[in-house]
Amino acid sequence: MKSIYKQFYYKLIIATSLFIIILSILFYGYTRSMIFESLNHSLLKDAKLILKISQNKNINKNNFDIITHHGVSVDIVQIKQKIKTNFTYYQIKENHLVDFLYPFNKKKFKYIKITKNINSSIEMLNKIFNNLFLLSFGGLILIVLYAFTVSKTLLRPIIQITNELSNMNEHSLDKINHNNLPIEFHPLANSINSLTNRIETYIKFKKELFIGAAHELKTPLAVMKLKNEVTLIKKRDIKKYEETLELTIKQINDMNKMISSILDIGRAEGAQFEKPEEIDLVQFLKRKTNDYRMLSSQKNITITFYSNVNYLYILVRITLLNQIIQNLVQNAIKFTYNEKSIAIKLEKTKEAILLVIIDEGIGIDENVDLFAPFKKIGAQSGVGLGLFLAKNAANSMNAKIDLKNHQDTSKGTIATISLPLSLIATSH
Repeated sequence: MKSIYKQFYYKLIIATSLFIIILSILFYGYTRSMIFESLNHSLLKDAKLILKISQNKNINKNNFDIITHHGVSVDIVQIKQKIKTNFTYYQIKENHLVDFLYPFNKKKFKYIKITKNINSSIEMLNKIFNNLFLLSFGGLILIVLYAFTVSKTLLRPIIQITNELSNMNEHSLDKINHNNLPIEFHPLANSINSLTNRIETYIKFKKELFIGAAHELKTPLAVMKLKNEVTLIKKRDIKKYEETLELTIKQINDMNKMISSILDIGRAEGAQFEKPEEIDLVQFLKRKTNDYRMLSSQKNITITFYSNVNYLYILVRITLLNQIIQNLVQNAIKFTYNEKSIAIKLEKTKEAILLVIIDEGIGIDENVDLFAPFKKIGAQSGVGLGLFLAKNAANSMNAKIDLKNHQDTSKGTIATISLPLSLIATSH
């Protein structure tokens, strides 16, 4: 396939060349018609003058000398049929001539015939044509140079961005400097830089995930291996063997939880390619709230749902939305004290769709990146991948998650999910 540079270069040359050729043809045609129109007008004027002179009683040869000069000859001819005034152009050898017939005596079918040599006019037209040809040829050369310069100038920003992108890899994700780019390319450069930031964060978290998973799996394996080796050094009573087996089972269960969380990450990434479904977010959250009440009842936690709209239809990937809400609500239940409350609020604003989860738990350390993999809060059991999963799912939906502590109390966390208004279904 041809490069965009060559396509633009060729199309610019062809378009500009056609414009010059068409303009030259129009100019030549207009000049030619004006010259011949001037000739016709001159012959008609001469014919009227001849007719006027012929009606003069003092007519003599000198009267006609006014007209019959510079290659013009006048004659009276008789034609046995009535004809209209006409002009006839023809060529005899190297001479270009024009005949003009004008009524002299209509009753006797006599006409004034003026024959004029128009070599000078034809020569002028030829010179004009030759000059136009030379100008067009010179213009074509200028067009080629102009197209080359314009193509290079216009495509330089694209080439610059392409070169910078081609040099990027997972080890080098340099930002595109848009200071040297035309202002029209700034939005593109900003979008690429934003995407680069996301890729950089994604790669960073992936590396942390792999390293953390290896570390988290290696620790229980080492504990189990050491405990079993110590137990087997000498014979022990049955209770010691049972303790060792119970420890092994507990470590295996913890590893299963971690593996399940890692599998959830894979499923969440696959969910990015799901077809969006239209749902009423209000009814969806009501159902979810009822489901979570069963889980919260174990700690006598009250969960309530509020909304500032009666219905809100959106197009969304259900798996990703579930991943976000489930992790945030389960964390709220896990870290909220017994017999306290959790509020789930839905609010549609002019800027976004806000889903807020407010708990009365232990709070968070706002100086720690809780969305990094294997970051744990408090002493509760877990592998520390829930918020990492929620963050990845939110990024896939162009949503944002924000965590902060209550400002008016010492305990509790406010989790805010900001969904873009573009998710709202246009059919409602």
